[in-house]
Amino acid sequence: MDDWIDYYDSTHTIYASKRHRDLHFELIARDIKSYISARDQVVLDYACGEALSAGKVAEACGLLILAEPAPGVRGRLIARFAPYTKIKVRSLEDVRKMAENSVDLVVMNSVVQYMTADEFDTALAVVRKLLRPSGRLVLGDILRPEVGMPTDVYALLRFGAKHGFLKDALWGLAATALSDYRQLRARVGLMRYSETEIIEKLAKAGFAASRAGQNIGHNPWRMTFVAHHALVRAKP
Repeated sequence: MDDWIDYYDSTHTIYASKRHRDLHFELIARDIKSYISARDQVVLDYACGEALSAGKVAEACGLLILAEPAPGVRGRLIARFAPYTKIKVRSLEDVRKMAENSVDLVVMNSVVQYMTADEFDTALAVVRKLLRPSGRLVLGDILRPEVGMPTDVYALLRFGAKHGFLKDALWGLAATALSDYRQLRARVGLMRYSETEIIEKLAKAGFAASRAGQNIGHNPWRMTFVAHHALVRAKP
């Protein structure tokens, strides 16, 4: 995961335009909010990235913890959300030191693909310790083995056409083909899991899980899973 952390901590061009970037984060915030069931809940966004629309998520809960491993991104988060009393920014090391049973909802969106299998297992152990017995873990944007880059390209173009940045998306794809992102993806790769593999991996970590009806974000060909402590059924 370190190579990806360094990449996202750099000046990168992963978004086709400002409109693409802003819509991306707005959509994610909307989807995360749909999993918050009470206004006093503590929510942890694990490896949150820039989280530009986190303020909207914070409006729906009691406390939002933005955990981010990249120090440069974390610094921007601290500055951006300094006026928000309901948002706290933490490192992943800080998260590991948090009290047990202190979080109601953990979201890991578009994170698992950048982790090795061992890193994923370690993160799940941390999350299970933090989650209250009635808490939930939401894993979003899981890449499937049978769905490759052409489908991701189509999903982006469809998103761009729907929201008015198709031309930017086309230029962005051309730029990405020559970018450090493409080279890093070719060298390091992205982790992919089938539905069965994710559910089995979560079960080994002490979770019961099922696939959600729709994915977080704009790409319907990726998967989202909702998990809870295996011995306690969370309220719907």
